[in-house]
Amino acid sequence: MKMSQMVGRRLKEVPKDAKTASHQFLIRGGYIRPVSTGIYSLLPAGKKIVERIEAIIREEMNKIDGQEILMPVVLPAELWKESGRFESVGAELLRFKDRNDKDMLLAMTHEECVTALVRSEVNSYKQLPVMLYQIQTKYRDEARPRAGLIRTREFTMKDAYSFHADQEDLEKYYKRAHEAYERIFRRIGLGNVLSIESNSGMMGGKVSHEFMAICDCGEDTIFASPDNSYRANREIAVAAWKYEKEPAQELEKVHTPGCKSIEDVAAFLGLKPENTGKAVFYQNALTGELIYAMIRGDFEVNETKLCNLTKTSELKFADDAAIAEIGCVPGYAGPMDLKSAKVTIVLDNSVVNSSNLVVGANEHDWHFKNFNFDRDCPTLNCIVGDIATVRAGDPCPVTGEPLRELRGIEVGNIFQLGTKYSESMNCTFLDVNGKSKPMIMGCYGIGVGRAMASVIEYSRDDYGPVWPMSIAPWQAQICAIDPNRGDGSVGKEAEKIYAELRQKGIDVLYDDRGEKPGFMFNDADLLGIPLRVVISPKTLADGEVEFRFRNCRDSVRIKLDEIVGKITDEVAKAMAELAE
Repeated sequence: MKMSQMVGRRLKEVPKDAKTASHQFLIRGGYIRPVSTGIYSLLPAGKKIVERIEAIIREEMNKIDGQEILMPVVLPAELWKESGRFESVGAELLRFKDRNDKDMLLAMTHEECVTALVRSEVNSYKQLPVMLYQIQTKYRDEARPRAGLIRTREFTMKDAYSFHADQEDLEKYYKRAHEAYERIFRRIGLGNVLSIESNSGMMGGKVSHEFMAICDCGEDTIFASPDNSYRANREIAVAAWKYEKEPAQELEKVHTPGCKSIEDVAAFLGLKPENTGKAVFYQNALTGELIYAMIRGDFEVNETKLCNLTKTSELKFADDAAIAEIGCVPGYAGPMDLKSAKVTIVLDNSVVNSSNLVVGANEHDWHFKNFNFDRDCPTLNCIVGDIATVRAGDPCPVTGEPLRELRGIEVGNIFQLGTKYSESMNCTFLDVNGKSKPMIMGCYGIGVGRAMASVIEYSRDDYGPVWPMSIAPWQAQICAIDPNRGDGSVGKEAEKIYAELRQKGIDVLYDDRGEKPGFMFNDADLLGIPLRVVISPKTLADGEVEFRFRNCRDSVRIKLDEIVGKITDEVAKAMAELAE
């Protein structure tokens, strides 16, 4: 392609609302343009990158016996009502009625649709296993879109679904899918991706992994041991906390005027926050049921763990009226004498296994000292478990070493769904004995736009992206300086190189605009094309061109009659390295 014909302007100024490098360069380089909040159009350069990523994904999905399909974006609500998610998923699912007053939705994921499809096409163990995948538009009515393509409302995703006769077969396939994902991210040039244990969330299932591109702008927090033998998302991460039981001291009620916070209580009594118990009140956002969570004062409640323990899909902080109904006073709430029939009580392991804590007395301006769960709440109807948020430096549950805190962008995820959808939607098969059984399912997703943005976060300099050869919009760029000066020999030689490269199958961009060198090179940096050839009157007089790699600021001189061979060899070499 010639730049004089290309749609997509490069911008000098950084967009005011673009905070991350990928968002800035995708806008400035003419890859994307905003249409509305969290909704973007892909320009030609961006579309070419997306197509290359999708081609790699297709190759790897086909290698693990995937069959490509295409499901609709608009779905009838009946499918989601069958699975129960139409009511349980929150406002991020965009619901609407069609002209016939029928409930419809814009799919944010396709478990229900593919399950309905497979139950109509597969009915025998002889047809299993099977994996279907698509690359399709999704819509999530995201409350806070951010960082360009990293968190959007409309996005392109590869989602795959596997169906199996038993759990053992699913686990074997799950491993194959995991390995395919590792190959995909390596091939597209993401060398910073970690596979981590994760929370299944609204997808369901017990086993899941996220693939995180590690970078400072990531919205997910990851905890990892120094040797990476343990890696987990903040939502489910655990630590090897140790609690020492001491002899129980006499329970004592103490006056703590105006001390509502843990910090105030600890300072007033001359104690450390870890010597206190903290009460946090939530309500089930769908049912309004009150949830009382208590944790040691130096910890924070992990709301995902709390949701999992209480089987709650969404939480909100409780209001004072709901707290008062169970006999508690905000800021002075304790676990004793609760009206437990009106509340779900969850105590963290740190409270149950610690001794002599300070807790609220359920009376304004009063606390109890020396609370011990076993002695003071022996008959309390409660759930005991881990609801604590891991912190950097906490001991690793595998190695005992201090955990590192990392930031990451989730570029892919895989789930062992089990029978969550097949049972509720009657997706069954006949086994070898003719008995009807629900299919065992797996789910595998990759965000295509996120992957493109993540590559920039990983591979860039101060001037623009440095695209890997496998997904670059063009493999080589020709910059012609003063192409029309004198007899136009620079332009003629540039045209000749351009034509020869295209004949060799090289995807090349030719900057034929005749712009000043500084302007031309700034545009070239924003386009991030791996190989660059500069031809000018000066180099042409010596029968040479300048050649450089995008990730290197230095250039070398190469003979005119050798440049096509050089570029062809470098493209082949780079593609081979990424394919290994």
